[in-house]
Amino acid sequence: MPEKINYNGWPNCIRLSNDEIELIVTTDIGPRIVRFGFINKQNLFYLLPEHAGKTGGKEWRIYGGHRLWLAPEALPFSYNPDNDKIEFELQDRHLKLIQAKEAITGIVKEIEITLSQDKNEVKVLHRLINQNLWDVELAAWAITMLAPGGRAIIPQEPYGEGNDYLLPSRSLALWQYTKMNDPRWIWGEKYIQVKQDPLFTSEQKIGVTNKQGWTAYYLNGEVLIKKFDFNPAVVYPDYNCNNETYISASYLEIETLGPLTKLTPGDAVEHTEHWLLAKATADETDESIDANILPIVQSFQI
Repeated sequence: MPEKINYNGWPNCIRLSNDEIELIVTTDIGPRIVRFGFINKQNLFYLLPEHAGKTGGKEWRIYGGHRLWLAPEALPFSYNPDNDKIEFELQDRHLKLIQAKEAITGIVKEIEITLSQDKNEVKVLHRLINQNLWDVELAAWAITMLAPGGRAIIPQEPYGEGNDYLLPSRSLALWQYTKMNDPRWIWGEKYIQVKQDPLFTSEQKIGVTNKQGWTAYYLNGEVLIKKFDFNPAVVYPDYNCNNETYISASYLEIETLGPLTKLTPGDAVEHTEHWLLAKATADETDESIDANILPIVQSFQI
């Protein structure tokens, strides 16, 4: 059953769990999911120590965990502080988090979380509601800050050559600060991987048109798999990217994006991620991922 707990200095947190996994949200700020992992095991999410338990004020804080943002990224559009208490609705293993209308954007953010009763799976629905008196064009942007030392896995499009493959299959977006020869990147035939390594202090980020609809983070024998939609009939932000990955010296972010959408007053847009947490052992080779991670992905039916 859900329970109210104090976590990381925030007194009003809610813990959802089944027999194997748990997640914790705080209602003191947000909407934020601040823990996800196996019970009594590592937190896959990264939380900034200096922001633990903080609330209030007009300063924007990154906090950590899983959050909902507005894309394309811009100041101050994407950086509305989420320092205040939020509303919530709780029923069994379903939890809805509701933020007040943002002063900067006029948008209301909601996250709905549904934890499976008998599987290591979570459905996370993100919703943006336009409460302005004018139209707004934006995309829902789901961002998860992950604990250091792991490795993100992004599937490539299947290989093809000849007259059946004359057109490009996907976009690869590079940020100004991205260096493709950085040793944290692993540019494989079947997978793009990037390692979070605290010894490297520079930022890195890429975005991809991910038609395979999944990405993963591997850390200490555990793997978080995210599944999400790709719709060829719509346009995504950042050169048509629905999946982005960012690394810093402290953490790695897996990010998924919904389509660019023009919201009239009162309209809403939704973007859903499906999470699976599993135990696995895989090295950095494509062959090892094929043998140890891909079968878990394929068994994850949504």
